[in-house]
Amino acid sequence: MIRYLRLIALLLMALPLQAATVLVFGDSLSAGYGLAPGQGWVALLEHSLAPRHRVINASVSGETTAGGLSRLPAALKRHRPDVVVLELGANDGLRGLPLTEMRNNLEQMIRLARQNKAQVLLVGLILPPNYGPKYRNEFRAVYETLAQQYTLSYVPRLMADFEADASKFQPDGIHPGAEVQPRMMETVRAKLPLS
Repeated sequence: MIRYLRLIALLLMALPLQAATVLVFGDSLSAGYGLAPGQGWVALLEHSLAPRHRVINASVSGETTAGGLSRLPAALKRHRPDVVVLELGANDGLRGLPLTEMRNNLEQMIRLARQNKAQVLLVGLILPPNYGPKYRNEFRAVYETLAQQYTLSYVPRLMADFEADASKFQPDGIHPGAEVQPRMMETVRAKLPLS
């Protein structure tokens, strides 16, 4: 009997772990704005997880949380992801949109993903200093509150390692350059809820 149980255990360990579909749902930071094809952090993530897991980049430059919310149901239906990497809100903040709307939109997206049996990795962002400490702190708190409320996998700051270094950004000062995309990929990969 013990020999039989050991054999079953060995066979189970030899089986490949189940592949997952990861849907990255973001804005220009995830769409690879200003970068050559294959240089963005999502493309690097896709390469690093292949062939075991599939990564789909459904990010759109300029996307707000309202736009993302309107697109998400169709993306969930089409791709049936196991994990949704939710990286939205930067354009809401840069446009000074009401943070209560941003929070509600993100919350609805989290709920939609979960209703579709997907785990959520929430990616937080920060705003430039010229937006003032009050708005910046409230903006950051939206992500922190949602991550705690829904017990989400969470990246507090996508650009944490270099956000204060202007040399790491493209000339617009907003979009990270190619050299830091691997860092962004590793930051996200470390928090992916994959078995």
